[in-house]
Amino acid sequence: MKWLLNFIPRSILITISVWFRPLIKFYFKGNLFTDPIDGSSYRKFLPYGYQNLRENALCPGTLSLERHRLLWLYLTRKTDFLKQSLKILHIAPEQVFYKKFKALKNWEYTTTDLRSPLADVKADICELPFENEQYDLIFCNHVLEHIQDDKKAMEELYRVLKKGGTLIAQVPLDENLDDTFEDDSISDKKERTRIFGQYDHVRIYGKDYYTRLDAVGFKSKGVSFLNTLSTEEIHCFGLPRKERIPIAIK
Repeated sequence: MKWLLNFIPRSILITISVWFRPLIKFYFKGNLFTDPIDGSSYRKFLPYGYQNLRENALCPGTLSLERHRLLWLYLTRKTDFLKQSLKILHIAPEQVFYKKFKALKNWEYTTTDLRSPLADVKADICELPFENEQYDLIFCNHVLEHIQDDKKAMEELYRVLKKGGTLIAQVPLDENLDDTFEDDSISDKKERTRIFGQYDHVRIYGKDYYTRLDAVGFKSKGVSFLNTLSTEEIHCFGLPRKERIPIAIK
């Protein structure tokens, strides 16, 4: 079962979950793990990963991953974004957040992506069809590692963000790397998966990720929100053991 999950795209898992969610929730019902996004509890989370399976990574009910649960806790515990009247842009909207964000009456919420059925506007992140300084808050999570010209994408995100606005842009980031690793000569999908973690990733970001954001005008930092949580909470919510949340301000 574990090895099979390694090859099932999350889009298919999401479809399965929508069809059989009540049954899945009942089967995995318990009190060892809790998804803070909807408050549901389980006896276990599922393993998930492209190369190396991570134990207790995927919530069987919402299909949230560790990074989704970490971000939700940050938003609810350390910010008042969910309570403010804001104009929001969500790049490549995550299914687990979509209904939550869409239901916020105080948000003017717009989603965009090239292909996602959840996108209100079909658009290339490198050529966003929005006017300058339109949005108070932009979510762009696990997108930039897929973009060949990430500098152009960052410039576009900076352009459409209001002055004083916030960009939250999670990426797979190796804190052991000082410099981001890229190699366009690697074209074989299996080799790209081995080196970059997924066949459709074009780089492994290092600690200079924040420098790259700053180079287009942002003031960015990695927020060590995990440090504010107890060991019990980290286990209960199935959170990553080491991850900072990238926050960039215009």
